[in-house]
Amino acid sequence: QVQLVESGGGLVQAGGSLKLSCAASGRTFSTYAMGWFCQAPGKEREFVAAISRNSGRTYYVDSVKGRFTISRDNAKNTVYLQMNSLMPEDTAVYYCAAEAGVWRPGEKLAYDYWGQGTQVTVSS
Repeated sequence: QVQLVESGGGLVQAGGSLKLSCAASGRTFSTYAMGWFCQAPGKEREFVAAISRNSGRTYYVDSVKGRFTISRDNAKNTVYLQMNSLMPEDTAVYYCAAEAGVWRPGEKLAYDYWGQGTQVTVSS
């Protein structure tokens, strides 16, 4: 099992940046593919970005390509989401997720563990 704790959310003006962090417990962090999802009030949880276990392969939803960057530091058991050029429509709770089996980056049901989420609010 892995426990995930997100941090780094907050209030930012449109055009600004935030860097989210997700700290994972244990020494087996590198065995998990990692993903970021977001959920706005009244909406389904949606895929944002994912990164493979060791190869550095990344996937992004089209709406964040060129603006967001996912990365990981296996030595620190941490995955990051650098969020640039933020827009009000990015406002949501952002969740970190870990997937131990066959990796299907954009499918939320494929992930085994989830953090509590961190709020990102982008003002005009």
